[in-house]
Amino acid sequence: MISKILNKALEGENLKKEELLRLFRADSPEEIKLILETASRIRDQGSKKIKLTSTVHLTNVCQVTPKCQYCGFAARTSSEGYYHPFYKKEDEILKAALSVENSGIPRISCSGAHGYQGKQAVSAAKIVKENTSLELLVNVGADLNNESLHELSHYETDTVCCNLETVNDNLFHQLKPGEKLKDRIQICDMVSEMDLELSSGLLIGLGESYEDRVNHLFFLKKFRTLGEIPIMGFNPYEDTPMANHPPCSLKEQVKTIAITRIMYNNIRITVPTPTIGPENVKYSLLAGADNLATVIPEHYPSDVKGVGSPNYGNLKEVIKVVTSMGLKIEYKNASK
Repeated sequence: MISKILNKALEGENLKKEELLRLFRADSPEEIKLILETASRIRDQGSKKIKLTSTVHLTNVCQVTPKCQYCGFAARTSSEGYYHPFYKKEDEILKAALSVENSGIPRISCSGAHGYQGKQAVSAAKIVKENTSLELLVNVGADLNNESLHELSHYETDTVCCNLETVNDNLFHQLKPGEKLKDRIQICDMVSEMDLELSSGLLIGLGESYEDRVNHLFFLKKFRTLGEIPIMGFNPYEDTPMANHPPCSLKEQVKTIAITRIMYNNIRITVPTPTIGPENVKYSLLAGADNLATVIPEHYPSDVKGVGSPNYGNLKEVIKVVTSMGLKIEYKNASK
């Protein structure tokens, strides 16, 4: 049984790799239930408040060549996604940010495709921080440099996201032949060196092993300012090279969320509503997540296609789920 391992976690002891692997290999409903209960208890010891994060997608015109094998976000990659190229104008970014702030959602993610050395992120940060009181995450992966990171810091960007997705170098190269894992690791190092909060997460269900996931979770400990770990389950996008690859199961997603919470008691664990599916948001909360991302308010001024899946979480529906579970939502009053 896994009870001894879970009791160690509840007592605040650090678990070893083999103990985390034992949790990942748990398959019975009884053991998975115990893992989820432990994870949610650990989260609730800190706070029962759930943060919501909305989004604005800056551009889908991506210069990465060849494209990532699963990408449905970049222009011309999938008929389900943002097929036609776009680049959001300043007034469109501002309208989206104001819509999010007026809804009471406290945080916005500004994300976009590669090929701009972070200029698209800096421009968005300036707009959001000069016109709203929103917390800001920017996510343009490794498309950053020292200059753009300094500018993001200047505009008081709260979090910079660079997802490694997998630390299995061979798998990374297979899935993302136009990028290098070492470049993403370098950006994570630079973010930490600049004292900016780092968000960096796992994309699971791509063919990685449990050992890969455990190694990834331990690898993230090297980044001093790590403050957030997104857990994203793979979903296939039509027309992409991985269109026929099976989606990551809900069981594997919630198990990974819970084990991440057990290992990282006090860190923000983010689940994007597109990757788990809006209808499954409650299971991510049962597993100890405390931030739901890609939550879109009513009257949002543009169409949204989720990254990892075209669907996304509607604010009203997400609120219903969270409150029905006895959890509280962290709101922010629009005051600026």
